[in-house]
Amino acid sequence: MHTMQIDTFTDLQFGENAYVVWHGNQGPCWIIDPGFPPTPEQILAHVQERELHPEALILTHGHLDHIAGVPDILKAFDGLPVHMANAAKEALTNPEENLSAGYGMPIVIGDVETVDLVPGQNLSLDETTWQVFDTSGHAPGSRSLYCEDAGIVIVGDALFQSSIGRTDFHHSDHAEFIRNIKEKLLTLPDETKVHSGHGPVTTIGDEKRSNPFLQD
Repeated sequence: MHTMQIDTFTDLQFGENAYVVWHGNQGPCWIIDPGFPPTPEQILAHVQERELHPEALILTHGHLDHIAGVPDILKAFDGLPVHMANAAKEALTNPEENLSAGYGMPIVIGDVETVDLVPGQNLSLDETTWQVFDTSGHAPGSRSLYCEDAGIVIVGDALFQSSIGRTDFHHSDHAEFIRNIKEKLLTLPDETKVHSGHGPVTTIGDEKRSNPFLQD
């Protein structure tokens, strides 16, 4: 088992969890889903304190609370690759797609060059390998990242403790969502730790047994 470090930074506005994934001080890291302040500032301070070297900014999907901190991160790390599913990319330029228009605070990140997160592909961080899963349904192009060696899956808003992401948005698909969760996530080992976009860490086994949205 790899002793990956996953540090959580939760914004105060939406309770969204951003993550820094790393293995050792002065080593490489990923920044995942930087949300509203103070999240970006906390992430940057953490990276500086640990002398980490960001290799990628990864976006599990394009909703406002997961992308709001992107400009601050890219300003600090010019040229940092942004990994995001092509199907989610419109959210970076369209406030209707990232849902910020509905909150009266339209967010436009801009025309950022992105690297597609292709389901089934593997990403490498330090000595670990992470598999990309399609967990769309809450939002277009939603992705989860699974590290078998570490027993960890980072799921964005696909799965929460005793809940799942909303599917009442204009671009949601409830049937696809439930199918993806059951086929991609619930088939993982029960002891797999689930790091969600909101709320505490849970496990696949706990959600299989007790998540009320997944019992049929």
